[in-house]
Amino acid sequence: MRFVSPMALALALAVAGGAVTAPALAAKKDKEEQKGPKLNVSPDVIKALQAAQKASEAQDWAGAKAALADADSKATSNDDKYQIGAIKLNTSIASKDAALQGEALTQMLDSGLTPPEQAGQFNAIAADQALGAKNYDLAIQRAQAALQAGYKPEAVNPTLAQAYFGKAGTGNPTAEPARGLNQQGLAALKAGADAMKAAGQQPPAQWYQIGVSRAAAARLPEVTDWAKWAYEAQPSGENLRTLIRLFQQSNPTITNRENLDVLRLMAASGGLVVAGDYVEYAEMASKTGIYGEVKSAIDGGRAKGVLNATQGNDLYQLAIPRIQGDKASLPAAEADAGKAANGKVAAATADAYLGYGDYAKAAAMFELAKQKGGVDADEVNTRLGIAKALGGDVASAKTAFQSVQGGARKKIADLWLSYLATKSA
Repeated sequence: MRFVSPMALALALAVAGGAVTAPALAAKKDKEEQKGPKLNVSPDVIKALQAAQKASEAQDWAGAKAALADADSKATSNDDKYQIGAIKLNTSIASKDAALQGEALTQMLDSGLTPPEQAGQFNAIAADQALGAKNYDLAIQRAQAALQAGYKPEAVNPTLAQAYFGKAGTGNPTAEPARGLNQQGLAALKAGADAMKAAGQQPPAQWYQIGVSRAAAARLPEVTDWAKWAYEAQPSGENLRTLIRLFQQSNPTITNRENLDVLRLMAASGGLVVAGDYVEYAEMASKTGIYGEVKSAIDGGRAKGVLNATQGNDLYQLAIPRIQGDKASLPAAEADAGKAANGKVAAATADAYLGYGDYAKAAAMFELAKQKGGVDADEVNTRLGIAKALGGDVASAKTAFQSVQGGARKKIADLWLSYLATKSA
């Protein structure tokens, strides 16, 4: 499916003023007013073109086309071909005939006589028409010529990208030449998006989503970049979900505790979509002893109609009996945390409060854990950031996430920061 609008005939070319002037047929005009190359057109061609113009003025399009075909049969030079193309072009615009327009542009460009100031525009339109006809090699050739002429990179590059994607076909996208063609298409699409930004326009989020799809299918390393750009262009839960899943795929050795913090982001952003998402979230919470979050994950999936009564029920039934006693132990755990020599008890207590949705107490306990030390500072700062974010303190959350220093934790914090960038402080 094409993802940019074709260039409209009337937008690019004007009829009344003559986007292309026919010098041999415009005897009534002064030479100073003539545009385009000076041509030496054959008399027989002039006669046929005069008949074509007369028919066109009468809106006799069949007669005009017949006269143009007659002119083609009598053409002997590039001057003849350029002039015929010029009349075809004006006729195609007046009759709104896209096929004739493509024929005219090709004829003029192939003549080698197209004025430099029109070459970029003509090649761009010809590229778009070749793309529509699935003539991908010609579309690539014309688009590259338009870019070389300096014509509207924000419009031409997407056409070039689609031509490369079309040429890549529907075969194995990880094998050559499809993989290389997809890479070239992605480079062109990125160039088009960058040109739009430079012109003060916002590229469609769809462009970046197509980039994600193409890069993922071809197993290209830049897939994460495209996912990030897609989320920046359209900060939806769906686009963040893609970014998160790519992170998980590229970091298969993250711990259960790290994965839980990733899934918490999916939950916060609306990225939990299918049953497996909710079950995975509950499973990670269960494996790390956060029973309140097991319950909230399963309850959330059931409330949305994504989980049925049996999905995740084993985790649910394991967590429910433990919640009451776990909650009852928290005040004593807080007291112990204050007396402890290090921050481990405080961090564990904060984890429990976070799982029960008591974000203020969780944040306070994480702060205490940091003060006392002896804990994984990157994990504590990550979870302090989560508690602050879910509690609505965006500014403090950003500060906490920015304190995370390295490894997978740094990448997780960056994902959260991407999400918070879309939120007001």
